[in-house]
Amino acid sequence: MFNRFFRELEGKKLTFFTMVFGVVLLTYGVLYVIDFIPESPETASSTPSAATAANEAPVIRAGVDATPDKIIFDTLGKEVNILNPESADIPTLDSALLSGVVRHPESADLLQDGTVFLFGHSSGLPNVINKNFQAFNGIQNLKWGDKIRIQSSDFEYVYRVDRVYEAKASTAEVSLVAGTATLALATCNSFGSKDDRFVVEATLVDSYPL
Repeated sequence: MFNRFFRELEGKKLTFFTMVFGVVLLTYGVLYVIDFIPESPETASSTPSAATAANEAPVIRAGVDATPDKIIFDTLGKEVNILNPESADIPTLDSALLSGVVRHPESADLLQDGTVFLFGHSSGLPNVINKNFQAFNGIQNLKWGDKIRIQSSDFEYVYRVDRVYEAKASTAEVSLVAGTATLALATCNSFGSKDDRFVVEATLVDSYPL
C-alpha cells in the first residue's frame, strides 16, 4: 500500500513542484507591484525615500541676515568664504571667483524657499598661488547624508547631501528648485563655460544661532 502511494507521489512530483514554483512566482510579482519587496541595505541607504523627504518637518529659520558668508565641509576638512555680488554679468562673477565661492545673485538667499546656488573653482593642480582656484576641490567625493554647513553673520544652516553627479557639457545647466529650501554646488572653470562639472544637491535639515 505504501509502495503504491510513493509511486503515485513520484509520478506527480513534477506537477507538484510546477505548482509551487508558480505560486511563489505569482506571490513575488504581487509584492513587487505593491512595492513590498525589501531593498538591500546598500540600496536603501544610498538615497532618501520619497516618504522620508515628504515627512520632514520644515526647518525654522529665525536668522536676520540672509546673506551666506562661509561654507564648511566637515568631511573634506575645508571652509571657504562666500561672495555675494549683486550683478549677474559674467565678468563680475568671474572676478568674485578669485576671492572665494560665489552665490549666484539670481538664486535664493538663506531665508527664502528656493535653491541657494553656489559655484566655485576646482583645480587638479597640486599647487596653486591662489587657493580659491581649489575652493570646490573634492566635492565630487561627498556622499548621501554628508552635512554641509552654511554660515551667515548670525545663523548656521545645515544641509544634507542628496545627490552628487557629473554634469556633461551638453547638459551643464543647474536647475533652481522653487518652494523648497535646497542648496546646489557646482564647480566651474569660468562662469558660463560649457565644460563638464561636478554638481552637488542638498536639502536644508537644520539651523541654529551662532
